[in-house]
Amino acid sequence: MEQRICHVVGAGPFCQKGPSPGPGDLVIAADGGYEHLRRWGMVPDVVIGDFDSMAAPAHPVLIRLPREKDETDMAAAVGVGRERGYTIFHLYGGLGALLDHTLANLQLLVGLAREGAQGFLFDDQIIATAIADASFTLPPGTRGRVSVFAYGGTARGVFLRGLKYPLTDATLTDGFPLGVSNEALGGAACVAVREGTLLLLYPRA
Repeated sequence: MEQRICHVVGAGPFCQKGPSPGPGDLVIAADGGYEHLRRWGMVPDVVIGDFDSMAAPAHPVLIRLPREKDETDMAAAVGVGRERGYTIFHLYGGLGALLDHTLANLQLLVGLAREGAQGFLFDDQIIATAIADASFTLPPGTRGRVSVFAYGGTARGVFLRGLKYPLTDATLTDGFPLGVSNEALGGAACVAVREGTLLLLYPRA
């Protein structure tokens, strides 16, 4: 049985390759992400935001947020998905424009991983995700640069299998980027951590 996916589109840089929602999926526009969806010819199920980057559209499910708040529009959109029972999140328009918001979106991935959910942050070239005390298998046929970073302290029992530079039961810290610029070779590849949290970046097909 395929898991339902919550697709969240933010107001960051436009991706040429947008979401491809399936039956049971949820599509949320976070503020100016509504315009990205419009360019893709898609209508979201929910629109949420403080609408500082665009005027609020006419939409039957519109959630207005205050301008002064403790979470980003993207985080609020993820919260809506979590409230509706989604555990897999595909996030678009969240990399590259503003460094602080990029870091905030990477933190969203970490938070989801620590809750037992999983998020994927897309641009046209790469995908970022996070795992906590878990493993992740790269999509079949993945080739190109793969980077793995410890997040929030020390990651113990790190295994990199099927990559150009493997690791076995290694320790990574968030103070030294040992896992940067590895390489997927197109075969089966897996990243695992016994204790701690890892951020992963790998090529988008």
